[in-house]
Amino acid sequence: MTDLRQQSQPPEVLRDRIAAVLGRARDRSILLTEAVDDDDLVRQHSPIMSPLVWDLAHVGNQEELWLVRDVGGREPVRHDIDELYDAFKHPRKDRPALPLLGPGEARTYVATVRDKVFDLLDGIRFDGRRLVADGFAFGMIAQHEQQHDETMLATHQLRTGPPVLSAPPPPAAAVPVTGEVLIPAGPFVMGSSTDPWALDNERPGHLVDLPAYVLDAAPVTNAEYLAFVADGGYTEPRWWSGPGWRHRSSAGLSAPMHWRRDGTGWGYRRFGRFAPLVPDEPVVHVGYHEAEAYAAWAGKRLPTEAEWEKAARWDPVSGRSRRYPWGDQDPTPEHANLGQRHLAPAPVGAYPAGASPLGVHQLIGDVWEWTSSPFQGYPGFTAFPYREYSEVFFGPDHRVLRGGSFGTDPVACRSTFRNWDLPIRRQIFSGFRCARYARPDEVG
Repeated sequence: MTDLRQQSQPPEVLRDRIAAVLGRARDRSILLTEAVDDDDLVRQHSPIMSPLVWDLAHVGNQEELWLVRDVGGREPVRHDIDELYDAFKHPRKDRPALPLLGPGEARTYVATVRDKVFDLLDGIRFDGRRLVADGFAFGMIAQHEQQHDETMLATHQLRTGPPVLSAPPPPAAAVPVTGEVLIPAGPFVMGSSTDPWALDNERPGHLVDLPAYVLDAAPVTNAEYLAFVADGGYTEPRWWSGPGWRHRSSAGLSAPMHWRRDGTGWGYRRFGRFAPLVPDEPVVHVGYHEAEAYAAWAGKRLPTEAEWEKAARWDPVSGRSRRYPWGDQDPTPEHANLGQRHLAPAPVGAYPAGASPLGVHQLIGDVWEWTSSPFQGYPGFTAFPYREYSEVFFGPDHRVLRGGSFGTDPVACRSTFRNWDLPIRRQIFSGFRCARYARPDEVG
């Protein structure tokens, strides 16, 4: 079994990397919270989202708990607020009524915590217990903050009022990408036992043997999804599962979230701006039920997460599982649309350098991709460092999403990274691609 082995970095190199990823996350948190006034910061823009000020203080509190107190063994900064920012004690809908830190207090708190973290980083040894080996706890906190940054970006998409965020448009398509790709039968290593910052649900690496299957070369686009809408896809129960149709009916769904009629066509409201749909852009803000219905209408299905990961990692020449579709090196702006550099998915064909060896494009970045798999632990899973990150969500209620979005930072995105959500959720930057079983004439 071949799993990419990550070499331990010299302490000074690791410290620089940690400082860089923590700093990048904080710069983004500041951008997302300072883009609005204090009234907007404390407002709840949707009952399924927290006020932005809660997210800001929460990332500071998690950083204090794990790095200042646990790793550093230092005195608490604000032990009196731990319960307020425990995500499992207070549902999102109830958080505005809590005695939360105000905007000024929250900013001071997270800055104080960060100062203490950088102070302890200067002298930390990256050996000994598992939590600090290879800087894991620091990487976990950087990933956690970036995950909340993406959540805050989704909150910005839900807010009303004039635009407050801006970014250059994504690159145009560089190559035409159409059709499907045959993924040959055979085993591959799924997950990782060696990536030092892989989270518990990505572990351990294990062998999975798949029959041949066919995967779309690119995510489903607005134009392709519009054909489903125009063909009455939202009014025809036969394309939907039972739970999917019940939700579609009760929620009154008729198109992806944020799509609006624009005369005889459709437009899209994105971060306070309304514009016509971009035909070759991956469709975004669709729930699992919608993705599943489209796939049925197209005569296909959603891929399993094992199928998605094999397409993203398996190298047909070496047989090795790589960290990304293009290889093992970290993403660059030529590989993928990540890190909120743009505020939209890029058109299909915009990142030929990021394609897999078999020719599957844009598996990383642009839109999270729904898979058909429920969220479960891998064989031999062990919760680390706490059950509430992954294990409490295992079961049939949540479906796995893969690949990251334009709002996902590279530190929290790799081909083994697993996201999950309820099938009805559409506020996330979610899209999909389709799969099907290979026909005998395609494999023989």
